[in-house]
Amino acid sequence: MPDASQHNFQGLSGLTEKLSLELAFAEPGKDNGLLPANSFVSEMEEMLTQGSLPSSFGDAIKRLRSYIDHLFDTDGLFDAATLKGMGKEVEWLQAAVNAAETGSPEPASTEPVAESAPTPAASPTTTTPAVPPAPAQQDPQPMILNLGEDTELLVEFANESQEHLQNIELGVLTLEDNPRDADTLNSIFRAFHTFKGGSGFLNLKPINQLAHELESLLDQARQHILEIDSEIIEIILAGGDTLKQFVQAIETQLSGKNAGQPILIPTLDLLSRVRAVIAGHRVEGRPSAPPAATPVAQEKIVPMPVPVPAAKEISTSGSAPVPAAPPLSTEKIHSIAAAKQTLDESTRNNGQVVKVDTAKLDALVDLVGEMVIAQSLVAQDSELKAIQSQKISRNLAQLGRITKELQRISTALRMVPIRGMFQKMNRLVRDVALKAGKQVELVTDGEETELDRTIIEVINDPLVHMIRNSVDHGIEKPEARLKNGKSAQGKVTLRAFHQGGTIVIEIADDGGGLDRDRILAKAIERGLVKPDQNPSEKDIFALIFEPGFSTATVVTDLSGRGVGMDVVKRNIDKLRGKISIESTPGEGSKFSIHLPLTLAIIEGLMIGLDGHRFIIPTLSICESFRVQPGMLSTVHGRDELINVRGKLIPLLRLDTYFNLRTESLPIEKGIVVVVECDGQKRCLLVDQLIGKQEVVIKNLGETFKRNPCLAGAAILGDGRVGLILDVDALVKLKPVELAEAA
Repeated sequence: MPDASQHNFQGLSGLTEKLSLELAFAEPGKDNGLLPANSFVSEMEEMLTQGSLPSSFGDAIKRLRSYIDHLFDTDGLFDAATLKGMGKEVEWLQAAVNAAETGSPEPASTEPVAESAPTPAASPTTTTPAVPPAPAQQDPQPMILNLGEDTELLVEFANESQEHLQNIELGVLTLEDNPRDADTLNSIFRAFHTFKGGSGFLNLKPINQLAHELESLLDQARQHILEIDSEIIEIILAGGDTLKQFVQAIETQLSGKNAGQPILIPTLDLLSRVRAVIAGHRVEGRPSAPPAATPVAQEKIVPMPVPVPAAKEISTSGSAPVPAAPPLSTEKIHSIAAAKQTLDESTRNNGQVVKVDTAKLDALVDLVGEMVIAQSLVAQDSELKAIQSQKISRNLAQLGRITKELQRISTALRMVPIRGMFQKMNRLVRDVALKAGKQVELVTDGEETELDRTIIEVINDPLVHMIRNSVDHGIEKPEARLKNGKSAQGKVTLRAFHQGGTIVIEIADDGGGLDRDRILAKAIERGLVKPDQNPSEKDIFALIFEPGFSTATVVTDLSGRGVGMDVVKRNIDKLRGKISIESTPGEGSKFSIHLPLTLAIIEGLMIGLDGHRFIIPTLSICESFRVQPGMLSTVHGRDELINVRGKLIPLLRLDTYFNLRTESLPIEKGIVVVVECDGQKRCLLVDQLIGKQEVVIKNLGETFKRNPCLAGAAILGDGRVGLILDVDALVKLKPVELAEAA
């Protein structure tokens, strides 16, 4: 007998008691207790995997798993034979635990009940896998959702599936670098196992069948019957992509589109490939990404899979062979470790997370914003201030502290780590590099940095495009890198960090850098720059954000059409952000994106203008000063310019543009605020600077929406409304256009 002190018999005893109780209340023809039983058996399997139980207990636990899987694979209802068989296994486990704790001989093993589930799979000591039955020569039947009765369960299944899919993809990419990582292999196995259990309960047979086969494949790897190699990695990724299509199709129907239509996603080729690998037969070539999900009739469901390129696509006739991948760098090892830690934390902390509908969360944040405004109105009420009462003052101060803390916490509810978005880029870099015939590693830093959920949703697509460009355009081919004295493997660095009141996301590569002369020549050819102009390097690099601008000589399915960078710029501007470029020929490029922490609250400088209040976002402000004699000059007696340290900057008189005065304020009585956007500066003439303040942004009504100079409004502490200026519009519009807008 093994030493009882080495094993967690107390934990197993508790699980067998719970399982015995569920079986006691289970009835043939019903599914009551099936899900709890499945959960208890999964915990036993976990204990077995971690070495918390003697290996001799494995056969009984495997037989329990076989009974439950048999139910999930059929109608999901208990039968008398299954209840009897599971009862016998539970009794044996309880007897074995008692024997182990007392040092008695282990009881004789039970025999499977003949009329129940099939005999379970071989134990971990098996060396030769059984050959699976030949698959039917047709794809599984279309999947039809029971939206009438299972809507809530399907919603929960789809939500949880997204997390499992992310864990699968992250785990596989980690496994690709370290095939012997048992913890990661087990986490991927559990994800497919959960897919199988949930889909079996909901009678989603195509998902259940695919998850079952992939789970069997991973189980062979766990038992060291199969070695993880590139083909198995591709199969698992393709399996995850196919499951993602199923989940997207389910979400589409749950949203009301194509409701009730059969969902048909071809899986035969993938299933055949999985079964062939399990049987020891390898098929040449790699599986391509699964085709789009298509209902049997009417509209098509359009999935968004990340394609897995075929091996043929990366071969280039007549070119030198791609050198072997170099040893893992220190940065890559840290990246793998961080990814593995994230994967472990996501599976370990599931029970500590409460899922809340985002609509409810947004409503809560909005209400807290209203409460902050109401508290400010109360605190600054003139009648209350007139009351000389220390008690009222203390209570108002306490109310202010609580309100501020509540605002901080509610704002934090919208903040999510940028980790999830960064980790998705691992797969993107891998696939683009494979298709382009390059060797590229992605190094991430600052994954714990938090950003507003809405900003993450909007910035995802621009980030995908920029990283794809870095791999496809920035990083050179291995042979070119070796020729230039670089390592064959290029590196793309994705980094996030706080800077002041903003978040900075950097995308850097060690490729060839931007070709300044080529960009300028293309701009002159397109008429964007005059031949006699001599723009700065910053202005030249900014030309790549022009619509349709591209210096690529060859258009590929990845890039080269000049479509994308203008959209990147537009999306970043929409978020009140900035993007800048640094590049050194032969050394690489770095794109820096500056974003606000949240879209719900803005930090701004409040200014006064003829008794009105305006707010300028602090991110756009360079400096402020009073105009000294000789600083003002005019062009043609009309356009005014301010000389700021030798540089002439156009002056915008806001009181004139907004028609606030019949006569403009004399410049010597006002204050100039210098603002900047997209490299362009303007001087704004205002009456006074009131102070810096954080305000809750409110949307403008229809009356003000036609004015492009206003980005929103905020209710101030005294109950007045402050209008938030759109600096981007102010620096781009001409004075006559501003007057018309007002």
